[in-house]
Amino acid sequence: MEQIRPGEALQASVRYLAPMDEAPIYYASVGGGEAKLDMDGQFEDHVVPIEDGRGGNGDFSLDHAGFVLCPHDTDVADFYDPDQVRDVYEAEAAELIRNATGAARVVIFDHTLRAGDQATRAERQVREPSSVVHNDYTERSARQRVRDILPAAEAEAALRRRFAIVNVWRPVRIPVETWPLTLCDARSVAPGDLIATERRAKDRTGELLLATYNPDHRWVYFPHMAPNEALLIKTFDSDSDGRAVSCIHTAFDDPTSPPGAPPRESMETRAFAFFE
Repeated sequence: MEQIRPGEALQASVRYLAPMDEAPIYYASVGGGEAKLDMDGQFEDHVVPIEDGRGGNGDFSLDHAGFVLCPHDTDVADFYDPDQVRDVYEAEAAELIRNATGAARVVIFDHTLRAGDQATRAERQVREPSSVVHNDYTERSARQRVRDILPAAEAEAALRRRFAIVNVWRPVRIPVETWPLTLCDARSVAPGDLIATERRAKDRTGELLLATYNPDHRWVYFPHMAPNEALLIKTFDSDSDGRAVSCIHTAFDDPTSPPGAPPRESMETRAFAFFE
């Protein structure tokens, strides 16, 4: 196990899209499946410095970096219980997003549970940690998602005003000791680093952003995230007036994880934030 002093950057590998001439296609995994990528040969690993975001060395906010860590207690006893998630957590997450963004309305539309070990994935029918650098939406797929979720007239009215998509990412049950999430400061990402990619899933086809390597990328993580903490990640913003529009991120194999550390279990909740 590598030893890192508090606040010091560690060196770890993250997986980027390899430069290529043809358009990539990303195949989403399914709950309960093995952890694998169906794009062999289209990725390349790069060792990068990943800063400890708890060190106080950056202005990490949704509009500047594209992410922010928040304390967030929850009354949910079991995140694997969909009734508790619907009846308790959705209101908690919506309030967190409203307070962080000033949105007039928040609409929760998706939850994804993930586990770092195959046994838990098979038992709970959840997905593996996502281990490729990506952002969940492009401008086209973000707007389409609004149309997918809201009634037609309501969607078109909402799309005439500013909206954002925010991901609430949190540990469930236990602190994160393996395969934590790392996020790239949006201010360090050049537009040419991002590649719009078709995303094919079991239930629908959409579009996400993959990223090619840039040594200027500034990677940050928050070690030992606890179940009373949440990361807010902006994955789209229709307002491009200089604020962060998206935030590439990925899980990574943490060289400081102690031997025998429990596998990571987490949930991400996706929401629209609509503004007046």
